[in-house]
Amino acid sequence: MTDCLFELIDVSYAYQTQAALSELSLRIGRGERVALLGANGSGKSTLLRLLDALYFPDTGELRAFGDVLSETALAEAETNFAFRRRVGLVFQNPDVQIFNPTVFDEVAFGPLQLGWPKDRILRQVEETLARFAIGHLKDRAPHRLSGGEKKRVALASVLILEPEVLLLDEPTAALDPESRGEVIRFLAESKNTGRTIVTATHDLDIVEDIADYVFVLADGRLAGEGKPADILADGALLRRTHLAHAHWHVHADGEAHLHPHGHRHGPESPRL
Repeated sequence: MTDCLFELIDVSYAYQTQAALSELSLRIGRGERVALLGANGSGKSTLLRLLDALYFPDTGELRAFGDVLSETALAEAETNFAFRRRVGLVFQNPDVQIFNPTVFDEVAFGPLQLGWPKDRILRQVEETLARFAIGHLKDRAPHRLSGGEKKRVALASVLILEPEVLLLDEPTAALDPESRGEVIRFLAESKNTGRTIVTATHDLDIVEDIADYVFVLADGRLAGEGKPADILADGALLRRTHLAHAHWHVHADGEAHLHPHGHRHGPESPRL
């Protein structure tokens, strides 16, 4: 594996009495594009929040950039600021992170907090808006935008700060085809950029485009890991973790077979 950026060692986390992660151990290398696959409730979103230091392990150890990531470690303002500058999280629901009166203000908010010079902010905001094809929306109120437009604004507001690590929670969920395609294109083009990208999703169709390595979660535990093609070819794993379903197909001769379904079929991706 490349230089380790995040390491979880027997990490557990619970919401009151409801376990979300149970003795989870995994490593994420610097510069990797990683997909966290799992059905709803598997622990993907909780893991992202741990990596973003919004939550901290109940037990076990989480290390980031070579140091233990804990509430105590981030209590020091300088350490907290440095970590927040390096790691950015885009939530599944953009409404929970968009709060400024206009799109321009939303994208400019982070740079303003960092004290960037005015001319740099203006230039970077314009470039970032153009990058995500939302320049025409800069004077619009974010809450009046479509779901896809809000998602792109949320991405822009995080990426303008050029974080070393980008965490994405179900980035294609509830998007129209055009917006979904834009997000997938961005993630595909992020290969070999040096940025570490961790994407939580249950959308098997996009995994080979957005990730170089996959962790499969089920009930807060690691159920499997490997390269995207190997994971997508493992029908038993996908059925066991509720990422694919199976149905009976009756052939013309009357013989019945069970066929699992979970992702697109094509020359590059094997049938399940």
